[in-house]
Amino acid sequence: MSLINYRTIDIDSLDPDSSINFPLETLLPGTLPPPTTSATAASTGSQIRQLLRSGDSEGALRHVLDTAPLGGNERAKEVHLATVVEVLGGIRQGEMSRVLEGVCGDGVEGGVERGDCLMKYLYKGMASQSSGSVSPSKKSSLSPQSTGGFSQIHARNLGEGGGGQQMSVLLSWHEKLVDIVGVGSIVRVMTDRRTV
Repeated sequence: MSLINYRTIDIDSLDPDSSINFPLETLLPGTLPPPTTSATAASTGSQIRQLLRSGDSEGALRHVLDTAPLGGNERAKEVHLATVVEVLGGIRQGEMSRVLEGVCGDGVEGGVERGDCLMKYLYKGMASQSSGSVSPSKKSSLSPQSTGGFSQIHARNLGEGGGGQQMSVLLSWHEKLVDIVGVGSIVRVMTDRRTV
């Protein structure tokens, strides 16, 4: 009897339903927009800022969600994320529900897709805030010091403006968006392969 190490067998290559046996690109819809560059995203950002300055916050939010670079490179996605966060921060809290109803409401054409896109941006903004809380240059300059039992490490810039304020804005928008589009949007965003 021969000795076979069953732990070294690649089961995925034998399974016909495995993801390595068919191209993953077939899971993406055929309606993806053409790839976007960071220059295109920057010019779109200036148009959106102009709408926001003119007082058309609903139009600015609609335009920023309709021009999301789903097929763009990572730099274009970062530039567009900054524009989305700027638009969300430029809308007053008292206007959030009205603007969301006009952009993502039940009777609005394409409202569900815009709601899902906004939910993707909210989660991406929250993730970038939590991962970018301490810069690499500050990490290397930290040295162990006696703290008397208290930690000197701060996860977020709470109370000092900056990251904590932006996280608060994103969480407020998340709450209002879930009230309008429901929790189904969260599930759709978590399972969608198209990223912003």
